[in-house]
Amino acid sequence: MTALAKDLAAMSAPDLATLAPAVLQHQVAQFLYMEARLADSHDYDGWEALWTDDAIYWVPANGADIDPETQMSVLYDNRSRIGVRIRQLKTGRRHTQTPRSALARVVSNIEVAEVRDNEVDVRANVLIYEDNLRGETLWAARNDYRLRMIDDAFRLVRKKITLVNNHKPIFTLSFLV
Repeated sequence: MTALAKDLAAMSAPDLATLAPAVLQHQVAQFLYMEARLADSHDYDGWEALWTDDAIYWVPANGADIDPETQMSVLYDNRSRIGVRIRQLKTGRRHTQTPRSALARVVSNIEVAEVRDNEVDVRANVLIYEDNLRGETLWAARNDYRLRMIDDAFRLVRKKITLVNNHKPIFTLSFLV
């Protein structure tokens, strides 16, 4: 086991604020890459397991700073609704995903914005390539994440995906963003 792996394995939740910035940046980036891989490979159970019980999964419409409680969103899911979304995807009856889209995403410009106790706020840019029967689509987004350290592993508390073109009509967005 490398020294970095030992440091990460020995880390407990209160240590986030005292981690060396490079170690925290690396750990955050590895988590975001894993989350992207699970979504791209349609590993629905693995992706769903990343979420906390108080999670919010949000894609705003018509701007970045709307109030999702009073204005329309492309999606605004709590933890229960995330579970429903996953169950629906696993039925095979999502006709917009028959056959499943081939997905590949690039996660970049990862920035640790704030660290509080056992939580960290992160920003990143994401480019998702989707290939399906309709053709090829590129989805560009600015993502905001809140990650919480639980049992020595990050979990998603909040994921806000602000599509760059969210002011325009959106094609069917029927995969995990």
